Formats: sequence, structure tokens, C-alpha cells
Amino acid sequence: MIDAAISQVASQLNNALRRSFQLGEELVVVSSLYEPDGGVAANINNKLAVFLVNIERDTTPSPRSRPGAGEGRHARQPLPVSLNLMVMFAANFSASNYTEALKFISSTIAHFQSWPVLDHHNTPDLDPRIDKLTLDIENLSVSDLSNLWGLFSGRYLPSVLYRMRMVTFDAGQFDAQLPVVRRAQAGVGASA
Repeated sequence: MIDAAISQVASQLNNALRRSFQLGEELVVVSSLYEPDGGVAANINNKLAVFLVNIERDTTPSPRSRPGAGEGRHARQPLPVSLNLMVMFAANFSASNYTEALKFISSTIAHFQSWPVLDHHNTPDLDPRIDKLTLDIENLSVSDLSNLWGLFSGRYLPSVLYRMRMVTFDAGQFDAQLPVVRRAQAGVGASA
């Protein structure tokens, strides 16, 4: 489902940028910056690369029990796991096209500022397993930014980091059916 969430956001951004700049080619690609051997990925030249930086568990409380196993019974299911994805949009353009890199990063920010939530109403082709995705810019200090780009071999690209909330994994499988325990009502059947 992580792949579906990132691919959906990239596709939506790609369509918006293609319309805005009247481009015939794909501009946004879901790709790491580097091949496993350390070489630059070939498919990201003069593209906006979208890639996963981190996965974190969302700690927002969720309901503990779920009814629905049958009359007089509750289903015990493992609680869903909700995730926040840290997703980077990085413009990999040559030095002679540096202003293009800045233009596409600016356009990315503008797009998600005007369309920060993807749900089934505004994005009909959103994966049915995903209820909604919310994108927020993640602020990084210069030190944090330096450390992050150090992980990517130290070569900085114009970029913006977003926190994508909430991708929820819920297998929907019951691991037990439990009877509902009801309290006896005081005074019922007792004589006065």
C-alpha cells in the first residue's frame, strides 16, 4: 500500500504539472536517486524524483474493539497500523537547467498547498484501500537537511520533504470471536 500511496501522489502531481506547462512527457517519476552500485539512476535525469525517506508509526489513538462478528458477539481483530510516510520531491536537473529545477519545486509546493488532501471525492482513482492522504511540508533545520542529504551521498538537489499521513494497514481478519458480556441489571425480578 505504500507503493500505491506514493504512486498516486506522483501521478496526480505529474498530471497537474503536464497541464500547467503543456508537457507531453512524464516529468514526475517514483524512483530512488541512486542505483544499488552507487551510480545515479538513469531515469531521473531532468525529472522530479519522488522517493520514500522514512516510515513512522502514527500514534494517534484508534478504537480498541470492533463489533460485527455476529449478534451478541464482538470480533477481536489486530488493531490497524497507521503510518506517516516521509516523501521527498527532488528536482534532478543539470546545472544549465537549474532554474527549471526551482520552477518545478515551486510548482510542487503550490500544487500541494492548494490540494493537500487526496480522498475518494477529489481523487476517484485513489486506491480503495486508502481512505485519504494528507500532505504537509516537513520543516528541516539546515543541520537536519545536511544529515538527510548526507545519506544520499551528500549531493544536494532542490527539494521539498512532505509528511504524508495516513496510510493504514488493516488486514481485516478476525483472530477470535468473543461473546458480549452484559451486566446483570440491579433490581430486576427482585421483590420490594
